Amino acid sequence: SLILHKRITTTNAKARALRTYVEPLMTKSKVDSTHSRRVVFSYLENKEAVSELFRDIAPKITDRPGGYTRILKLGNRLGDAAEMCIIELVDFNETMLAAEAAKAKATRRRRAPKKKTEEAAPVVAETALEENTESADTKTE
Repeated sequence: SLILHKRITTTNAKARALRTYVEPLMTKSKVDSTHSRRVVFSYLENKEAVSELFRDIAPKITDRPGGYTRILKLGNRLGDAAEMCIIELVDFNETMLAAEAAKAKATRRRRAPKKKTEEAAPVVAETALEENTESADTKTE
């Protein structure tokens, strides 16, 4: 079901056991021959899973030398406090790939300097200068 769904939520112990079971099958799927299909089918015993593995997954993992799965820990389950995790195929994580694309798309923008404080200070200085000039004009008269 990991091959069909690309992601499973399970306990940590089951995920580690599944990793040791699935990764050699994925390595065998890199070579699309009748023998490798029969070997993988003898383990999976599901025609749809074998077709999915050889048709969709194998082309994406041909250049990867191993480490086809990722285990992400979720915390403890409420009922029995079992350690829960998500096991997923590395190249098929749409949420992380979308996040990386959005992260690359975002640009940094600098904030404009605050103009209110800069404008307020010159206005006060100008009014003070005007008052001084008016008082100077009145004194000269």
